[in-house]
Amino acid sequence: MTLPKVAFIGTGGTIASMGATSLELQDYGASGVILQADALVARYPELGMVADVVPVRHSAVPSPNIDFADWKALNARCEALVAEHPDLAGIVIGHGTATLEETAYFLNLTAKVAVPIVLVGSQRPASALSSDAGMNLLNAVRTAASPGARGMGVLVLLNDEIHAARDVTKTATLRLQTFRTADFGVLGHADGDAIAFYRRPIRAVAPDTEFDIRGLDALPRVDIAYAYAGADGTAVRAFLAAGAQGIISAGFAPGMATPGDFAALQEAAAQGVVVMQCTRAGSGRTHKGKRLREAGFLITDNLTPQKARLLLALALTKTRDPVEIERMFLTY
Repeated sequence: MTLPKVAFIGTGGTIASMGATSLELQDYGASGVILQADALVARYPELGMVADVVPVRHSAVPSPNIDFADWKALNARCEALVAEHPDLAGIVIGHGTATLEETAYFLNLTAKVAVPIVLVGSQRPASALSSDAGMNLLNAVRTAASPGARGMGVLVLLNDEIHAARDVTKTATLRLQTFRTADFGVLGHADGDAIAFYRRPIRAVAPDTEFDIRGLDALPRVDIAYAYAGADGTAVRAFLAAGAQGIISAGFAPGMATPGDFAALQEAAAQGVVVMQCTRAGSGRTHKGKRLREAGFLITDNLTPQKARLLLALALTKTRDPVEIERMFLTY
């Protein structure tokens, strides 16, 4: 029996980290030991029972270090792997959970390969007693190799659950069930006997998107102004001074800023900065009511602030037309 070929790109994170002891579940980063892709694959020989895994060294860093340069490099690496291995069934990217959802959504907007891309992490380091690293990695490989994953865009796999990159977010600091899709639930499950899908994303997904970052050196600056009682616009004005071309207002649910922030955001919009109203709630749509319309603000649909920031930055590489930007937020 010929096993499917799946590439595993390692970027580091908890899934590749080694603590000082098997009981080090939180401060494992202090050891400074993060395995490269080939070492992590070698740690779990069971991977060879489900796929021909091609380990690809990329980086070995905590995920707060990830930024645009890494996303661009990951896109290029995925394209090179597909060109090098015409029989490649899918790609798995090991990633720290802190920014995993942002990397997944960014790739979902920009990747140009047709094979499934699955991001995987873990809540406990590879060295820990009862680590989730091995099973998560195995199930991510199985998911990437599954014919059912084709056409689903970039996926996220942790805790036996398969999520859409657009919708998933990390909801707990330590619990294994941290990744959740609040409004819609999982796409499917990685069970012992099968990769079982039950629904599909209906928003546009990679590779069928309009964004191409291959010729970009950087993204337009977009910042997030987080709402809290008494916020007086200081952060918004600092973002303006730093050269922000877009600002996401992570407002109170269902999408409101304090008077101080609202006034500063109006100043930003008057200066040509694209201001978009979001909510800090983590779930639910924002509504473009009269007050937002009159202020010239746009809305982010139901995206979380961190994902709305990415989509706006990519939108600004193509247009500043508010109608076009709103179309993109309804498309992706």
